[in-house]
Amino acid sequence: MNVVIYARVSSDSQDTDLSIWSQLTNLREYATRHGHDIIREFVDEAESGRTACRPAFREMIALPI
Repeated sequence: MNVVIYARVSSDSQDTDLSIWSQLTNLREYATRHGHDIIREFVDEAESGRTACRPAFREMIALPI
């Protein structure tokens, strides 16, 4: 199955514990374990999860299925 992955942090303090790098690493490992092919990765840094107005998120959800 082709999949895209998305990682986000909303603040510098989150970047330490839940870094973009660690999120992407975990997502890549999950995809590999389950036989998925990652066709694209999206990242939003310093963007709140309380709104959908995040550039990479908006780009991701606009992809044609």
